[in-house]
Amino acid sequence: MDYIIYFIITIGILVFVHEFGHFAAAKLSGMRADVFAIGFGKRLFGYNKINGFTMGDLPKDFDTQGHTDYRLCLLPLGGYVKIAGMVDESFDTEFANSEPKPYEFRAKPTYKKLFVITAGVMMNLTLTVLIFWGMNYFQGKQIIDTTEIGYIEQTSVAAEMGFETGDKVISINDKEINNWDDVVNIFLNQNLGTTFPVTVKRNNEIIQLMVDGTVIPKASQQTFFLPFGNTRPFVSEVMKNSPAEEAGIQSGDMFISIENEKVNNVHDVARIVSANPENKLNVVVLRGEDTVKTSVSPGMEGKIGVYHYDTYVGPIVYKTYGFFDSFYNSLANVANYTYVTFSMLENVIRGNIEFSSAFGGPVKIAQIAVRSADSGISSFLYFLAALSLSLAIINILPFPVLDGGHFVIILVEGILRRELPIKIKIAIQNFGFVVLLLLMAFIIYKDIVSF
Repeated sequence: MDYIIYFIITIGILVFVHEFGHFAAAKLSGMRADVFAIGFGKRLFGYNKINGFTMGDLPKDFDTQGHTDYRLCLLPLGGYVKIAGMVDESFDTEFANSEPKPYEFRAKPTYKKLFVITAGVMMNLTLTVLIFWGMNYFQGKQIIDTTEIGYIEQTSVAAEMGFETGDKVISINDKEINNWDDVVNIFLNQNLGTTFPVTVKRNNEIIQLMVDGTVIPKASQQTFFLPFGNTRPFVSEVMKNSPAEEAGIQSGDMFISIENEKVNNVHDVARIVSANPENKLNVVVLRGEDTVKTSVSPGMEGKIGVYHYDTYVGPIVYKTYGFFDSFYNSLANVANYTYVTFSMLENVIRGNIEFSSAFGGPVKIAQIAVRSADSGISSFLYFLAALSLSLAIINILPFPVLDGGHFVIILVEGILRRELPIKIKIAIQNFGFVVLLLLMAFIIYKDIVSF
């Protein structure tokens, strides 16, 4: 239920912001918006000035009334605004049988059409900037002041790259590294899909490793590596009817010790638990600011039924920003994420990175939403901002059905000074819709397989 609830909350916010952009721009441009829908498919309930609250559809003469039907639909995977006189996802073409009316999309000049079609993307971009701006101003930037790598699992991608626990990163691709932010940013943002050198200090010896940037997305899904220092295993989810649930362990707890042995990472937890199937273990966890003691008995397979990951809890240097500096840094954050997204897309197209490693669907979004919410409101807002920006970038791509596809058609019509035939527009929409459905099915399948 947590996955479902947080997925609906996350998608609901992003879709509302995006569609409100189209809706408000249409109203400002003198166009009539017949429907404002969150979700697709069957209308569950809604409101309009004609019927009030109703479970039924609009009356046939609704088009003559000029009122918007605000509705919630069955499938919470998006939303739409039905603008009079526009060929869109509703595939409604009845308006084509009559002369253009002043309030219709097709009757407006090109610049107003472009304004309406890009307004959704601009609203998502605005949401991203506002969240980053607020976080930079009120929270500042947390900098982990170390370049030393923590625990590296022997079977991980990081180990295959040649990294070892305790390595101190000196430079990446000949760029000097001063803190952990430098490590993450240069690894993830500047060298995807390429092979590049990393210089580390290991036991007072300088060693140079050659890193294959095409496997970084896969490595990042395995946590990659954490900074050296204080890390603790953080419980993101407790399985129902599991030994952990019976012991009272909760989402958000951090393991401190098991059987009086301090645990620094998930590997310490797994080692102790797996070695004691059906044995009673004394456990100490940190819950908020309280220390909680309990006992748990792993099952026959040596598991207690928790999803957990390592989180850094060591010393952090805080960098604060003024009001205008916060705005500047929010724009830098947006530029950074945009670069990473297009870099990911380019490497997927080139075949350097697996599609499933770079992009995720509803299941992956739900997973990350739950984890970020468990980590606190700041983490959830950060995830929401990044996802809002991703939605804006994807929507502006020149592909049929997406806003970018509509943008291209409007430009072509503006250059030709006439509308394209309705049949051609419908064919383009159908093609894009089918491809998009197949792509969504593929992404969901990959999500489920990797869940």
